[in-house]
Amino acid sequence: MKEFDYQLDFENTDFRQHPEKYRVGRGEQGVLTVEPYKSEILPYWRFKTAAMADISAKKIMQLFESYRDDDDFVGMDMARKFIQMGYTRARRYANHPGGRKYDAQRKILPFQLDEEKAEAAAIFKASWDLIRADKDYLTRKKKHQQQFG
Repeated sequence: MKEFDYQLDFENTDFRQHPEKYRVGRGEQGVLTVEPYKSEILPYWRFKTAAMADISAKKIMQLFESYRDDDDFVGMDMARKFIQMGYTRARRYANHPGGRKYDAQRKILPFQLDEEKAEAAAIFKASWDLIRADKDYLTRKKKHQQQFG
């Protein structure tokens, strides 16, 4: 697997027009750089409350399906990244108020569970699990990686 290339000209690259330049990378790499997907998905990405997370995850999953219908793997993968990031960020805030995991001395702050954020994380996790089990998505991902790296 090729690493995500942070040296690309993200400001001037339309990855819908140039999917060959897109690299899946690891986890959420590039989630806030790849256009036009970032601008299409980010307005719906919310995790402050479980209700907001539910609306957000459903909308992003609709976008995922829309990208699938358009045969747009990059869009599908970017939707997956936002879903994954919804889980990881909500989980971080669920465990640490204010989202701060470390103090000024880089020591891990004590765990303090926020049930609302934990519920938000669980909502995103359920959607992420669906994507990770989606055979069509996994086939497209493998094909993209074989074709473009």
